[in-house]
Amino acid sequence: MTARIPVHLSTSSVYPENAAYAFDLAERLGYDGVEIMVWTDPVTQEAGALSALAALHELQIGAIHAPTLLLAQRLWGWEPWGKIERALDLAHDVQAQCVVVHPPFRWQRGYAEGFVEGVAQRQERWGIPIAVENMFPWRTGGSAMQAYLPGPDPRDYPYSDVTFDISHAATAGEDALDMVRDLGDRVRHVHLGDSFGSFRDEHLVPGRGDQRCREVLEHLVATGFPGVVSLEVGTRTMKTAEREAALAESLAFAREHLGQHDLPGARGV
Repeated sequence: MTARIPVHLSTSSVYPENAAYAFDLAERLGYDGVEIMVWTDPVTQEAGALSALAALHELQIGAIHAPTLLLAQRLWGWEPWGKIERALDLAHDVQAQCVVVHPPFRWQRGYAEGFVEGVAQRQERWGIPIAVENMFPWRTGGSAMQAYLPGPDPRDYPYSDVTFDISHAATAGEDALDMVRDLGDRVRHVHLGDSFGSFRDEHLVPGRGDQRCREVLEHLVATGFPGVVSLEVGTRTMKTAEREAALAESLAFAREHLGQHDLPGARGV
């Protein structure tokens, strides 16, 4: 019998609330664990604090998302490999399954030139998967700029591990089911969020957009996906009750299409 796929809540899904709130909410709603987006919240940077929260709420920490976002450029210093190495150390200390990273920005040329090789070297050294996330061109009107080097689509590069993000695929104009099939067993981690494929990276509650979220989840079950599905949903403008309802709805969607009808957070449970 294939092991069930854990469903986690990314701390980015409760922004601007903090990590402690994310753990509390994840437990109350019935999630299996939490993904940590390293951010200015000091708890997201401290292994002891994260481990204590995980133990208190009896939740796993499935992934550490390194601070490689545009708005996190100064966090943990300016040296990109230093950020990834600190994320690997943190993942080791909290027993996370992988580290999620974005590909370099095109202006980070020195970092970008050795990125594929550098990921492989550090993955071997730490023994922790570095799952490179699929991204998208930056689009305005009728024009598009390739903001990432060596490129936004991990199908074009020999990464052994990938984080597959449905909302990012939509923003790139790609079919999510086709992409996850193409990536095959390189998919280590999944970010679940919906979209209408607009210029903006939407991260909608799954089922509220028009992407093939259901089919992607069913594909993961059918192929024996060994990783974690993490809800990465934008709730920044929502009030507390609306946010919590949206994230409960997100978990119920994931449970339904992963065939987990009897688990906490499923509809009717």
